Amino acid sequence: MATKDLKEQEKLQQEKVEQGVSAVETFFNENKKAIWGTLAAIVVIGLAILAYQKFYAQPKTSEALEQMFPAEAAFAASDFETALNGDGNVLGFAEIAKEYGKRAGKDVFMYAGICELNLGNYDSALSYLKKYNGKDEILAAKALACQGDAYVGLENYSSALSCFEKAAAKVDNIFAAAYLLKAGVVCEEMGNASKALDFYKKIKDQYPSSIEGYDIDKYISRIESAQ
Repeated sequence: MATKDLKEQEKLQQEKVEQGVSAVETFFNENKKAIWGTLAAIVVIGLAILAYQKFYAQPKTSEALEQMFPAEAAFAASDFETALNGDGNVLGFAEIAKEYGKRAGKDVFMYAGICELNLGNYDSALSYLKKYNGKDEILAAKALACQGDAYVGLENYSSALSCFEKAAAKVDNIFAAAYLLKAGVVCEEMGNASKALDFYKKIKDQYPSSIEGYDIDKYISRIESAQ
């Protein structure tokens, strides 16, 4: 009896499987044009993406990186005008950023911003530096500090202070000391000697081995003697 029941269950399961297969075949037959069309579209899109990457994006990236070398050499030589705008034979960072964007790498915005900063073009410097979004904490802090320098050039001291504080918070090492010193100087410029003193003492307590730490006593004593 048990054997008979088992055979009947197997038969029912087989019938369900056959019904399922039949339903799938029916659905496919009724919609095969749409299905094949969708699959064809997926294949075409995939091939288009691969073609774009191979024949356009990758060559553009290589071309952009090649264009960066002369500009980087000019930057290293502190020839910021040539580094930014080129010399007629090679492109500068400004044209590279405009033509290639991020294909040239995120650093192109940092380079262009620092060039503009050194040339005294503070608004343009900020425009470039704010586009830099690299993940490296040291470089990200540097970009923020350079924004602070640009705001100082524009005499927007509150924005400058915010940038220096954020830069110092990003890197808990000797680089932070430089940004804290800048923050303190800005505070003094704003007439807030008490807050400036806090920044200077933080350098003395946390980063005494930094370059700024060796000279920080003179900043502290100058403010304390005036109080």
